[in-house]
Amino acid sequence: MSASTVLRSLVLAVALVLACAVPEDSPAPAAAQVTAPQRIVTLGSSVTEAVFALGAGDRVVGVDLSSLYPESAAALPRVGYYRQFSAEGVLGLRPDLVLASSEAGPAAALEQIRSAGVRLERVPAGENLDAARGNITAVAAAIGRPDAAAAVLAALEADLAEADRLRARVTSRPRVLFVYARGPGRLLVAGRETTGAELVRLAAADNAGDALTGMRPWSAEAVVAAAPDFVVLPSRGLESLGGVPGLLALPGLAETPAGRAQRVVAVDDLKLLGFGPRIGQGVRELLVALHPELGEGAAP
Repeated sequence: MSASTVLRSLVLAVALVLACAVPEDSPAPAAAQVTAPQRIVTLGSSVTEAVFALGAGDRVVGVDLSSLYPESAAALPRVGYYRQFSAEGVLGLRPDLVLASSEAGPAAALEQIRSAGVRLERVPAGENLDAARGNITAVAAAIGRPDAAAAVLAALEADLAEADRLRARVTSRPRVLFVYARGPGRLLVAGRETTGAELVRLAAADNAGDALTGMRPWSAEAVVAAAPDFVVLPSRGLESLGGVPGLLALPGLAETPAGRAQRVVAVDDLKLLGFGPRIGQGVRELLVALHPELGEGAAP
């Protein structure tokens, strides 16, 4: 083979490679592109709230029973409580994404969803502010709207900055007993390493339940000895007890400083307990409720 023939062959080979190459700025082949989900089922109130805050509420086709905010979410089909949901109910809504709190279950229902070929993403349950920030980012990525996270995070940081300003003005350090109730006889106290304890800390107060670890029932004697200045509990729990009179009828509570002065603070379960997008608002409200020295003008 002559040198000229070899040269022509090399030129043709290079030309063929260049003709088949994809420019670096060309879009990826359709098969490689990730399609944003169009039919989402959410399991967990903070997960649902994050999806709506990120502007994808119109893609949600079903939620669990705890998802009561926003109102448009509460009107959607229900698939049961997120800790005990029905896989059949979820699959019947034909989702292309199930976005579930890490506390969602049972495990068999989650596996059934995976086995059906439906994409399942778990979102870690948040119990502090860093988790709240991370969950917003994680949900945004899962629903194909990563750029939308910036605005939601900015709103959260603005609320937290206002909470910091309020915290800098407090002059008291009340003792707070954070309790969970679901009807008479079902009262649990928030000890260390709980969401309730973290909320008390963020509200510039001391946790009167620090003798405990986790959520535990407590004797009347222990409640009296804890001497809380305030009792804080989710609003739905207070309703289940029949209001403040029902709460103070429970053993020991009426004999505490909080009980004698009827200093009971009911908080929005959905805003605070899930550490979702509105956690900053909830912390501000709790600060004002526990620190009268801030004045009425400090209320959000």
